[in-house]
Amino acid sequence: MQKILGYLRRAVQEFDLIENGDRIAVGISGGKDSLVLLTALRDFQRFGLLDYSLVGITLDPQFNGERTDFSPVADYCAQIGVEYHLIPTHIGEIVFEHRREKHPCSLCAKMRRGALHDHAKELGCNKLALGHHNDDALETFLMNLFIEGRIGCYAPKSYLSRKDLTLIRPLSFAPERDIVRAANQIPALTVVKSKCPVDGHTSREDMKSFIREQEKQNSGFKTRVFGAMRRGNVDGWGGKTYYRNLSMDNPETNGKPERFHMMEREIARRIKEGQYADLGD
Repeated sequence: MQKILGYLRRAVQEFDLIENGDRIAVGISGGKDSLVLLTALRDFQRFGLLDYSLVGITLDPQFNGERTDFSPVADYCAQIGVEYHLIPTHIGEIVFEHRREKHPCSLCAKMRRGALHDHAKELGCNKLALGHHNDDALETFLMNLFIEGRIGCYAPKSYLSRKDLTLIRPLSFAPERDIVRAANQIPALTVVKSKCPVDGHTSREDMKSFIREQEKQNSGFKTRVFGAMRRGNVDGWGGKTYYRNLSMDNPETNGKPERFHMMEREIARRIKEGQYADLGD
């Protein structure tokens, strides 16, 4: 968990994800990502650097009309001292029986997001933490590029004005492989397998395979793609490091990453002092 906590702390600092007084709802699907996120937020809370509270929320879509046994999640939350709420829904019935969607993931995700937002607000939370990790961001960025022909991704932090709720993704820097290792190292953590009828047979799975193949053929592929997202500040992924002010009216920034103007100002100062006179023009 030490690595995960390092990734989480970096994301909190880079994107200003958590503030004192926050009441954070953690969306828990029962999978490894959300359970590791919950554990990391609980451990980070114990450091006392920031004063915030946590509440876990699980939505049961009731796929095939059957309730999923989330008792391992409830037991784990009780063990680590986190308030927990299990919310039964009819999302599975609506998506697969009433609507009979050919591409069900989009509608299912939209309905789950709406329900999570509503219940987070009902429980008095001002923020909702989701378990999306670094690989998820890469996959979303490339799917948007290849399938929709646009440059974009979800944001590591976004404010929903209609709900007065802020979405945060504290595992934004964490690779999936490290999350898997962390989950395997927590004896009390039990993953609850999804009963979704299309689990493992989606466009996202195809993109995962594509990225694995590219990484195999061109080592560092994922790092370079994520670096491009950061440097381009795609949907806020630049954070504090690559913040861009795109206003051309501001000669101080002129759309360049802040660290670059700082470097340019320092070089200009040294030139003025004659430090680089031996280099000529």
